[in-house]
Amino acid sequence: MATISAPQRALGRVEFTVLLSLTMSLAALGIDIMLPALGAIRSDYGLAENSTAAAALVTVYVIGLALPQVIYGPLSDRFGRKPLMNIGFAIYVVGALAAALAPTFGALLVARFIWGVGAAGPRGLSIAVVRDRYSGNEMARAMSFIFAVFVVIPIVAPTIGAALVSFVDWRAVLAFCAVWGFGVAIWAIRLPESLHPEYRMELRMRRLLEAAREVATNRLTAGYTLALTFSTGLFVSYIASSEIIISDVFDLESAFPIVFGAFAVVLLVAMLTNGAIVGHFGTRRVSHAALVAYLLLTIALVILAIGTGGTPSFWSFALVLAPMLGCHALMMPNFNTIAMLPMGHIAGTASSLMATFSLAVGALLGAILDQAFNTTILPFALGALVYGIGSLGAVLWAERGRLFVPLAESEGSP
Repeated sequence: MATISAPQRALGRVEFTVLLSLTMSLAALGIDIMLPALGAIRSDYGLAENSTAAAALVTVYVIGLALPQVIYGPLSDRFGRKPLMNIGFAIYVVGALAAALAPTFGALLVARFIWGVGAAGPRGLSIAVVRDRYSGNEMARAMSFIFAVFVVIPIVAPTIGAALVSFVDWRAVLAFCAVWGFGVAIWAIRLPESLHPEYRMELRMRRLLEAAREVATNRLTAGYTLALTFSTGLFVSYIASSEIIISDVFDLESAFPIVFGAFAVVLLVAMLTNGAIVGHFGTRRVSHAALVAYLLLTIALVILAIGTGGTPSFWSFALVLAPMLGCHALMMPNFNTIAMLPMGHIAGTASSLMATFSLAVGALLGAILDQAFNTTILPFALGALVYGIGSLGAVLWAERGRLFVPLAESEGSP
């Protein structure tokens, strides 16, 4: 662990982890809490009950989450992490309030994009803050525990959303996000500036282009960012389509918050496990083993889908999907960590460029699967397999065909 300043030590590891987790969770909260309200939103705006148009509320949000990263990151490498985080907090609150007041579905889509733009700052810069403070397996452990706390949000958010929708209009659910974002912003005042003074970067186009070229041409960073992109594509589709799959394929609409929360528990347990084992087995070994297991499970899911005409029993589907999500949880923080290893001197720019690419392209990949939904799980299963193969190919390219190599052997290599 690298300590960067005396003020940073004043923020203990537990508070640092929880605060960064809640800061990152604002992005997830903007998606997960509204999932139980999608039915009410369709009804309010005159959309068909089985319309997939509501999935666009997730897609435009994720695109908004992705694109501004190229602005937040370089600016944070010049002016520091905190000022840009604060700007993101403010836009987040405004976007959530605008969504709550949107008079038309089109206006709601615009507000969701703005909301995503606000979420982009805290989400992307949290990773840069972690990289400022840690490196190597220590960073992987920190990211695992941060993602573990972060994933509690998908467990409780749909339940909170469902409870709110039962008593108040769906617009109050979105307003709740604005209140929550404001509360996290107040707590984040305690977060010290983490940018190393020697890494403060001048805002010159040539310097920014050099940093972007370094990210794009570093084999480790580029390869794992691409692997992360394929994984993000599937996860975005899972989040956006989970409500309609659980409701239409398995006829469990009323149980959606419980089912969604149960799968989120799997993510939580896997991320806590990752934090406990990554220091012993190594970041690469854990993530590569998870990737291989993930591919085997996606093959099993495709076989299950084909063998049942795309409509298996819920429990057979869950028995395959749950360990798939567990493997996903083992890959995401470790892929992030490995990609960031060579980028400590430009952590803000690197994390922002990685997030822009993985989220924007991932959102498009997810949208492709969303639009392919045909009241069966077959499109989702095939997409999981194809995107999993894409992740494996990217990792093999990044590692020059070698898997399970200990971290120290190629740390920072181009």
